[in-house]
Amino acid sequence: MPTDEDPLPSASPPLAEEEADEEPSAAEEAPAPAAKPSRPPAPQFRLATFLYVFLGMLGLLMIIDLPARNSLAGLLGTSATSSGPLYWLIGFGSNHLLVTMALAGAIEMLVTALAYNYTTDWIKAAKVQKWSSAFRKVQMAAIRSGKKDRIAALKPFQERLTRLSSEVSIAQFKGLAITWFLLILIYTWVGLVIAAASTVQQTVNLGGAMLNLYTHPILGYFPPWFLIFSLYTVPLSLVFRRVLKNYWLRRHLARQNPQPLPPAPGAAGGSA
Repeated sequence: MPTDEDPLPSASPPLAEEEADEEPSAAEEAPAPAAKPSRPPAPQFRLATFLYVFLGMLGLLMIIDLPARNSLAGLLGTSATSSGPLYWLIGFGSNHLLVTMALAGAIEMLVTALAYNYTTDWIKAAKVQKWSSAFRKVQMAAIRSGKKDRIAALKPFQERLTRLSSEVSIAQFKGLAITWFLLILIYTWVGLVIAAASTVQQTVNLGGAMLNLYTHPILGYFPPWFLIFSLYTVPLSLVFRRVLKNYWLRRHLARQNPQPLPPAPGAAGGSA
């Protein structure tokens, strides 16, 4: 039994414990500060992408604006009196226009084939084409079955295939931008070179018949030089693209399957 001298139990510790218990609960109830939204990384400047877009827009301008098209093509040189690198290289003083057209077509198709081969992943394009053919068969079978679950199960694969197909198409459009610009430039240059030549130089011998390359348009619209130049460029384009594609595939195969190195001369003797 406690006496008057005994100290009474202090109430401060229980109060302190209650306050200590209440503080964490209050801290738990306090809302956490909202996290700041992370900013997406700034797009990096890519010189190759800029050049593709620039050449595509420049080609469109050349289609719309005739003076701009002739001015850009005139920088390559159109006659002996005008200075230009391409005329100096293959112009021949406008005395051999058929040879000039053939060389111009070869240069044009070679550059465009190189650009197309550089921007195209042939392995990826072949895989996407094969996957699209196989997926189309499975999709048609699912649609004919009429089962919605089978059709819904194909949606993730269809989205992935669509993304891969768009990547292949974008890569091909990059090569098309260079092809588009160079095609307009060289065709315009050939026309200006023939127009600046004299009537005697414009007249060539084709199969024993004399033909003026600039006058007497075929079908009332196309000048003879345009059709002859197209006969140069179309086959050359197919040949260059096929050769470069096969070369790229052979290099890719060699990187994937390297040839084993021959054994060293002293390896057999040391093992014996």
